[in-house]
Amino acid sequence: MALRSSTTQGPPASTARTTFVSQPGSSTTAGPSQAPGTSSGTAAAMSPELEQTLSMLSSHRSVLGYMLITRGHHPSIIRHSGVVFEGEQGKRYAAAVARIVQSVQHGLEEVRGDDTIGPAGEADGDEVRFMRIRTKRHEIMISPDERYILAVLHDPAT
Repeated sequence: MALRSSTTQGPPASTARTTFVSQPGSSTTAGPSQAPGTSSGTAAAMSPELEQTLSMLSSHRSVLGYMLITRGHHPSIIRHSGVVFEGEQGKRYAAAVARIVQSVQHGLEEVRGDDTIGPAGEADGDEVRFMRIRTKRHEIMISPDERYILAVLHDPAT
């Protein structure tokens, strides 16, 4: 996902908080006062490039927040920024985003039908790479990969 840097250099319009959420079975949660990458679990293994990208996302003036979500039957928030993704509302967003990705992927598989088997017998199905959903008030950009989903919510009017 490419970001264009803003021409105005100043503090972001809203204060973004970044929070680490521990994985199931982990007892450590790093709050906004702790340095990124200090919690145990998946958040500690994030590359410097990912840290820089997430920091750039949260400081962009139109971004209301982002979520990094695990994929699977029970999606959980690994890391988020922005008050819109805190607490129960964040859990609802994470579940909704995971359902959207799953639904679109299922739809692609239905459309492909029998064409999903390649010449060597392996599955040759299509996969979702990026989605952009715009409503009257917001735009959510979703970038799924094999293990995680990155969702960014922003205000397109700013």
